[in-house]
Amino acid sequence: MRFTNKVAVITAAANGIGRATAQIMVREGATVIVVDNHQARLDEAVPALSKIAGKGPGRVEGKLVDALDAAAVDRLVADVVRDHGRIDILVNAVGGSTVIANPQATTEQLAFADWQKLIAFNLDGTFLFTRAVIPVMKRHRSGKIVNLASIAGRGLSVNSSSAYAAAKGGIIAFTRKLAYELGPDGINVNAIAPSVTLTERIRPHWEKRSQASQAEEIERTPLRRVAEAVDQANVICFLASSESDFVTGLTIDVTGGI
Repeated sequence: MRFTNKVAVITAAANGIGRATAQIMVREGATVIVVDNHQARLDEAVPALSKIAGKGPGRVEGKLVDALDAAAVDRLVADVVRDHGRIDILVNAVGGSTVIANPQATTEQLAFADWQKLIAFNLDGTFLFTRAVIPVMKRHRSGKIVNLASIAGRGLSVNSSSAYAAAKGGIIAFTRKLAYELGPDGINVNAIAPSVTLTERIRPHWEKRSQASQAEEIERTPLRRVAEAVDQANVICFLASSESDFVTGLTIDVTGGI
């Protein structure tokens, strides 16, 4: 199993891509710290993930934390190190476009407050968690950090706002820069750039799209389907495992070929 004896912190892990990633890691032996800002989601996710672990070595702990609260992030990382002695993997899964009323707003339509909200939601948590775990990983001269960008950050999403594109482009650049900073310490930093992925949060927006719009999205995808959360989680787990030990600074487009 790829993650036996590994301690993984996964943000936004109570649902969506974060949860799909946690399912794989706990099944493969990791101690997974499930971070979310919603108690009810944690109350449902942690027992379900623990059942997946079964009698294997995997363990699950839920932590109620606002990923945009710097002090809370620092406390969480300190608590994990106190309890487990290390953090081997960080998956920064907080982000998305649906925190504003009109995720498809043009630049002309965007209110400045919505611009700021999208930038902060997609960049701040990734920065805060990464900054907090760096000293921990440096002490062990190893670690895997995986960030969630988007094809919007490549300029390839026709249904996303410029604020979301700018934020996810920032994740790609942050990943690349951080890989140069941390490579000498044995820390790998990579990202994935998903296309439309039918998580619990995105599926309702997908279902509101017209049949013609859905068909157009599928038609422009060479694999002729829309991604599920597990499609993204599989690539995250590759990047978080020893299988990717000589891969760093890379953003992998997980888009079905778009």
